[in-house]
Formats: sequence, C-alpha cells, structure tokens
Amino acid sequence: MQTENLVGADKVMDVRPIPCSVKHGLIIKQWLELPVGDHFILLNDHDPVPLYYQFAAQWPDTFTWEHLVKGPAEFRVKITKLAALTAPANPVAECCGGH
Repeated sequence: MQTENLVGADKVMDVRPIPCSVKHGLIIKQWLELPVGDHFILLNDHDPVPLYYQFAAQWPDTFTWEHLVKGPAEFRVKITKLAALTAPANPVAECCGGH
C-alpha cells in the first residue's frame, strides 16, 4: 500500500479503515518521507498513544505530536517532522494495542 494515496490535500491521513497489522508501518513510512518542517494529521478511531511511544523511542527529538481532537470517536494528531533522518535498521511495526 502506498502512503501518498492515504494523505489528502488537507494533509489528513485517515487510517481508520486500515488493518492494525499494517497501520503503524504505513504511518511511519509517511512520516519518514516528509520533508523536514512538514506535517500530516493522523485521523484514527482511538488515541494512538502506543505509536507516540514508538516514535519517542526510535526517533527522540525529531518530531512534534499535537492532539487536535481527542475523542471519544475520533482522534486527530498533527505529527511534524523536525529533523532529517533515516529509518532504523529494523523498525518495529507494533500493533495498536488491540484496536
């Protein structure tokens, strides 16, 4: 699945219909492909806290994470890339904690 088709002109990446088994990997791929200073808005049906911790562990100080809408049925998080980087050798594509 290609990430460029998942982000609309409004910069929203709607991952609600995407299976959890591939969701984190697609979100991370989209973020890695962003130019420094750019962002997208993650739209999900639950708070993506596990993904935040994954970002914080693998890429500390390289992103901002701003909740725009915090539930209960919809969560929107603005994720901005602050620094140039490459993917870790073995990125962990964890699932969303049962969501």
